[in-house]
Amino acid sequence: MYELPEEDNEILFSVKFLGRVEVVRPTGLQILEEAAENLKTPDQFNAEKAAKKSKVHIFLSMNGIDILENKTKFLLYSCPLSTVSFCAILPSSPRVFGFVAQHPAANTYHCYLFQDKKFAQVLVSVIGDAFQASKKEGNRRGGSDLKVEALRHKNKMLQKENDELKRKLAAKAN
Repeated sequence: MYELPEEDNEILFSVKFLGRVEVVRPTGLQILEEAAENLKTPDQFNAEKAAKKSKVHIFLSMNGIDILENKTKFLLYSCPLSTVSFCAILPSSPRVFGFVAQHPAANTYHCYLFQDKKFAQVLVSVIGDAFQASKKEGNRRGGSDLKVEALRHKNKMLQKENDELKRKLAAKAN
């Protein structure tokens, strides 16, 4: 279900992405319920709703939560942990969980919803633990900019993937 590479201190989850919805408040179970109801309503003009229910990888690290499309590994969303304000399981559906994060460039909040049949409770707990740990780490480092750290982390991940793809390409060329 999830992996913890020792050198990176990050966890990878494979889950079903239900969608992202703009919400009016940063916290509360009611926000999760409203976001889930909003996603159930088809909207042909909203690309985020149209792209829902795909398998994704969630990379969780001390820097943030990155959501990557399963097949292409395309980065869909990146949420520094400093922007996450709430994470919980949907009370009406124990397989569904989500988190709320503030948009980095605007004063808006988005709720990200996911589904996992077996480990939703574990995932919520791990995200909460990472959030608490990042706050402590941020205090130790004097509140350094977590957004910059998240970008550095993502750059390192993409460099690793690029190196792996180069290696595979060289192997096929031989």
